[in-house]
Amino acid sequence: MSHYEENPAFQRGFANRKAVLGGAHVDKSWAAADDFNRPMQDLVTRYCWGEVWGDEALPFKTRSLLNIVMLTALNRPHELKLHVQGALRNGCSQDEIRAALMQTAIYVGVPAALDSFRVAGEAINTFEA
Repeated sequence: MSHYEENPAFQRGFANRKAVLGGAHVDKSWAAADDFNRPMQDLVTRYCWGEVWGDEALPFKTRSLLNIVMLTALNRPHELKLHVQGALRNGCSQDEIRAALMQTAIYVGVPAALDSFRVAGEAINTFEA
């Protein structure tokens, strides 16, 4: 176990990250980390997944819908695909994901929402629980 993996926030974050994104994806990301990018993987795991996702004020389902909307606004299709599948894993229905994307069309813009519908459709069609 590395000094990263001994940190309690890392351990909590790693578990949360696996719960949302799937164990195979997270294990692959961590295993592929090298001396250059491992500190970034550690930062994301501890703070994003350990501290923020570890805060129980919002359930994972709500956080997933928020991420879908934010990733649409930021035009981050790769992350969006991961988080649509995470939303499904967290109990979001396709109707809820669609409603979140419809709202982004109004507040973020139709072109961004159209791109996200395409990515979300691919994610839904390739989702494996």
